[in-house]
Amino acid sequence: MTIVNAVAALGHGPLSEEAIARHIAPLFSRVLKTDRIYLANHSLGRPLNAMADDIAEAAALWYSKLGDAWDDWLAEREAFRARIARLINASRTDCVIPRTSAGQGLRAVLNALPGRPRVVSTRGEFDSIDLILKQYASLGRIEMRWVEPNAHGEFHIDALIDALKPGADLVVVSQVMFMTAQVVTGLDRLAEACHAHGTRLLIDGYHAIGVLPVDVQVLHADFLIGGSYKYLRGGPGAAFLYISPAVLDSGLRPLDTGWFANADMWTFERPDPPILKPGGDAFLEGTPPVLTWYQARSGQEFTLAIGVARLREYSLGKLSALRTYLEQAGVENVTGGDNHHGAFLTVRLNNAGEFVAKLAQQGIDSDARAEWLRLCPDCLIRDEELRHAASVLGRICAERRNFA
Repeated sequence: MTIVNAVAALGHGPLSEEAIARHIAPLFSRVLKTDRIYLANHSLGRPLNAMADDIAEAAALWYSKLGDAWDDWLAEREAFRARIARLINASRTDCVIPRTSAGQGLRAVLNALPGRPRVVSTRGEFDSIDLILKQYASLGRIEMRWVEPNAHGEFHIDALIDALKPGADLVVVSQVMFMTAQVVTGLDRLAEACHAHGTRLLIDGYHAIGVLPVDVQVLHADFLIGGSYKYLRGGPGAAFLYISPAVLDSGLRPLDTGWFANADMWTFERPDPPILKPGGDAFLEGTPPVLTWYQARSGQEFTLAIGVARLREYSLGKLSALRTYLEQAGVENVTGGDNHHGAFLTVRLNNAGEFVAKLAQQGIDSDARAEWLRLCPDCLIRDEELRHAASVLGRICAERRNFA
């Protein structure tokens, strides 16, 4: 059964566990063969069966067409861009520039800004983003200003707006924080403040895309980075950078570019200075890894077919149930499962990594970042799995308390 047919068989209205087991689970039969309980979808999303066939299609083109495969491969690149544009409501597909990582997108923006940009960001950004900003600052390429969390580990827009007042060229902030799943609200208000100060706004949407309805036009984002590794079920390497039409039309020129951005790339003319393609195509680089566009296809198609809003409603139900089961099992400091958080719950623990290892010994996959244990059920999870995972974690916590 195709993705479209399977989703159509669900009918309209809220999703149910029974309907998903009947119509959607068969699309994932290969990954569902394991008896492990998978609560790490916030890390690596479970792939559809079709993913392997899609990669095989790209490889078959190589075998059969050799160099002529580029016509098909580049058509898939444009399909990838179009799917991402739909997921984030971008008005133009050329605003979506394929990248192999979100960090690569951030570097492209930093390298395109003139002079020594003044950058504002938070202490809660993902490790790669945090590392890149610190490295650029340590080498004198940018001037950094950091916004600290409050006592609860949360970040608020007002603190970022206050940080603009001494002057800034770029603000970098996540829409959903990767450690705590906090949804950062008021990004449109932040964008308004940024633009009033002549500052540009880059949003890291990695933990929002496929979880929440993301609309770059409503957010008024100048840049947005994200990828398919997590909730879009596309694996590593299928990331992107979004640049707004206003920024592209402002004349921002890339430093990170390559021969695929050449205005007439197949003639191999070498004008000096280079003549680049218009719009976002000027930010294309050298020969790209074409398999990632095929690898990401099925997950993007699935998300678009079933709908992010529908998935979000079902996810909140599963998260709320898991939170209830955890609390009934005596697990404390559980956060999430509401509109203020993304697709995973957190449990604040000392030595959270030890709990990950103990859960893994019991056949339950999770992970931890700093003191937060992260638990993320996707739409394939069964209620009995949630109950069992909560019971196991409850026993582990009780043993730890008794030992202490």
